[in-house]
Amino acid sequence: MRDNHANRWLILAVISSALFLIVMDMTVLYTALPTLTHDWRASASEKLWIVNAYGLVVAGLLLGMGTLGDRLGHKRLFVAGLLVFGLASLCAAFSVTPALLIASRALLAVGAAMMMPATLSILRLVFTDDSERAMAIGLWAAVASGGAAFGPVLGGVLLEHFWWGSVFLINVPVVAVALVLALRLIPTQPGNADRKWDLAGSLLVMVGLIGLAYAIKELGKPVPSFQAMLIAGAIGGLFMALFVRRQLRSDEPMLDFAIFRHPGFGVAVLSALVAAIALMGMELVYMQRLQLVLDMSPLQAGIFILPLPVASFISGPLAGRWLPRIGSRRMLTASLFLSGLGMAGCMLLYDAPAFIQMLVLFVLGIGLGAAMTAASSTIMDRAPPERAGMAASIEEVSYELGGAIGVTLMGSILSVVYDAVLEPPAGLPADNLVRDSLDEALRTAESMSAESAHHLLSLAKAAFDQGYVAVMGSCAILLLLTAGIVWRRYGREAGR
Repeated sequence: MRDNHANRWLILAVISSALFLIVMDMTVLYTALPTLTHDWRASASEKLWIVNAYGLVVAGLLLGMGTLGDRLGHKRLFVAGLLVFGLASLCAAFSVTPALLIASRALLAVGAAMMMPATLSILRLVFTDDSERAMAIGLWAAVASGGAAFGPVLGGVLLEHFWWGSVFLINVPVVAVALVLALRLIPTQPGNADRKWDLAGSLLVMVGLIGLAYAIKELGKPVPSFQAMLIAGAIGGLFMALFVRRQLRSDEPMLDFAIFRHPGFGVAVLSALVAAIALMGMELVYMQRLQLVLDMSPLQAGIFILPLPVASFISGPLAGRWLPRIGSRRMLTASLFLSGLGMAGCMLLYDAPAFIQMLVLFVLGIGLGAAMTAASSTIMDRAPPERAGMAASIEEVSYELGGAIGVTLMGSILSVVYDAVLEPPAGLPADNLVRDSLDEALRTAESMSAESAHHLLSLAKAAFDQGYVAVMGSCAILLLLTAGIVWRRYGREAGR
């Protein structure tokens, strides 16, 4: 154990590298989406599922994988997750159709769900000193928040020189190195064979989430099928109800709802969920606007949004250090409020000079990084010791589920507003899909005369900007409302 203790910071680097890949894969595709959509002629629905398959499957499996790690041993599950993640990255990199990429993203999610609960469990095992463990958790949280924001930047750098599959292929060498180091450095502890693993519960919550996401996505189509929306919503609601019923009746539930009664725990989970919704939804729309409306290259778009992850990486550890002195209530409220102001700035100043826009992104990154770190620390601090593993899974579910909701909800808002605002010029075929998305308008313009193409794109880009404003405004309102809820509902005894 002495060697493991001596290598604790290197072990933290190993599990942080895996965590970075996991959270980065939520957003790295944002930069590649315009290229993918153009090359494959993917529909707006396919775009949402290419992004969403990952977050929804991860959110559905996380609780069950945390329990499976207790049963098999967290090192064993972490190593197996690395192998699955590496294989799925290869499959995703060389996918040739949207369907294959969606399936590969789902397999990536399985590997991610196997690794995520193990990262915090391994961290607790190798960091025995309380102060060092607090610092390690702060760095872990900074990687989690900053990695998601950094995804589009890395995607832009890779796409400047390589094809879109490189955003997945880059995972493979990192996985290979992490696998070797994990096998050599991470201590092995036997699992508890008596710990039950509820596969059925995991499948219930995953199907429920996918059904609800499909219903929201269908509502966001230019011509929604209300029958499909109602069926998907009913299936999602039914499976979520069955999941809740199963947990309430279980002697060893994956999710013990009593944990939410601990002061501060519920509002911290809400804060993490809303911060992830805002970050993922905002980045999805922001990166598309930079490339499709402002005609930036992937690299230019990645550099433009760089202040967001940089600020997040800076504010995360600082928030963790100041949290004991300021208190969770004040830190969560202030960071969510600052995030809301930053998002409002993105809405109001989208035509401002580049320096002003990048400054707004920096402010937003400070707020979101601090909010996600404070939420993670509060969740782990407010949970009773015997529920620490469950609290870690809930914390990770809140981020992954928030990301999936953000993509679905904000993508649907963008689609609804774009379709409502756009009035296509006369003369287009009746079955033209320009109202489906800006990508379709760009494809249609390729076959038109220069004057007609310019007219169509002017209308389509203006409509997209209206959708962008609606998304940023929705995110700002959501963050500011949550800040108010946290301040009012967080008991004063939990805020100290």
